[in-house]
Amino acid sequence: MNKITKIAIDGPGGAGKSTIAKLIAKELNVDYVDTGAMYRAVAYKMQENGIDIKDESGIAKMLSDTEIDFVSGDIILDGKVVNDFIRTPEISQLASDCSALASVREKLVDLQREMGRKKSVVMDGRDITTNVLPDAEVKIYMTASKEERARRRHEEFIAKGKEMPYEQVLLDIETRDNNDMTRKLNPLRKADDAIELDTTNMSISEVCEFIIGIVRGGTHGNG
Repeated sequence: MNKITKIAIDGPGGAGKSTIAKLIAKELNVDYVDTGAMYRAVAYKMQENGIDIKDESGIAKMLSDTEIDFVSGDIILDGKVVNDFIRTPEISQLASDCSALASVREKLVDLQREMGRKKSVVMDGRDITTNVLPDAEVKIYMTASKEERARRRHEEFIAKGKEMPYEQVLLDIETRDNNDMTRKLNPLRKADDAIELDTTNMSISEVCEFIIGIVRGGTHGNG
């Protein structure tokens, strides 16, 4: 890709955004920015430092001394790789809670926009197409049924050796959906000019082919 191109992917938890975004970034040889992981990193740091979600001054002080970066697929929090530490249901819920805080969103959105100005990126999250990168050349709203999304998350936990009942995973998905879609600050929604892609009955390769076709000016979508 010879010019800076921004590919923005939004959608609810478990829709496959991160998996697809990573593969597309690799195929196109551009950087992948996992914005959800950035919020999870903030949540993890809050937990590690015993900072309550209602402690605005404590969160602000923490953010002023927080560095987040992506290197070779790893998320680096203050110089430490935290990939495995931030992928728990507890951190997921706390990340959803802190993503509703203006101070947290302002800090991370500034970092995300700066990345988009400097280089081609594939970025996924909850408000990338509507707020972070509204000028993205390619906008995708990726979704799937809540049952399918819970099934995928459940399989991920099993693969990692974590015990988590399917019913609990489904409940977590429903709770996260409600939080993301009803929060006052930049709620999850489909951008008017985004292409909606339901991945419930699609394979990973089919989804990648669809989006890459859009990026390269193929027949899919209006991109």
